[in-house]
Amino acid sequence: MREKLTKRDVEKIEQEIEHRKLVIRKEAIEAVKEARAQGDLSENFEYYAAKKYKNQNESRISYLERMLKTATIVSDESKADEVGLNDIVEVEFEEDGEIEKYKLVTSIRSNSLKKLVSIESPIGLALKGHKIGDRIEVKVNDGYSYYLIIRGIDKTGAEDEEIKSF
Repeated sequence: MREKLTKRDVEKIEQEIEHRKLVIRKEAIEAVKEARAQGDLSENFEYYAAKKYKNQNESRISYLERMLKTATIVSDESKADEVGLNDIVEVEFEEDGEIEKYKLVTSIRSNSLKKLVSIESPIGLALKGHKIGDRIEVKVNDGYSYYLIIRGIDKTGAEDEEIKSF
């Protein structure tokens, strides 16, 4: 799957790869050497744990490098009055009048518990490009949809992960 990433996402991924290659890889190799030096490998739990840790790190590096190779770079810029990437949006659910705030992010940063919504999710797709006062339909699937009204757009939350009040 081709991930949609911003330039900032790419920078963070590159930093993680570098950290894993220069710091964690050295620690993992050293832990394997120390565990191997303890003798009999057939019943050496530390050796197997160290090997597992080393392999997990290498897998993560491969995953991140593959993600960067196949990613699509998207712009996080949007018009001043439109919902865009990294904007915090206050919406009212038409059905019950409940008001919620969400931040639109790329799929790798999405976290529903923190109300970080992917631009590829049904609500993210519906919100992107709309303005305050717009009534939008969020299509969950062919049989279910609901309506939202955009009540506010905060463009200052570009770098925070925390949703704050307007």
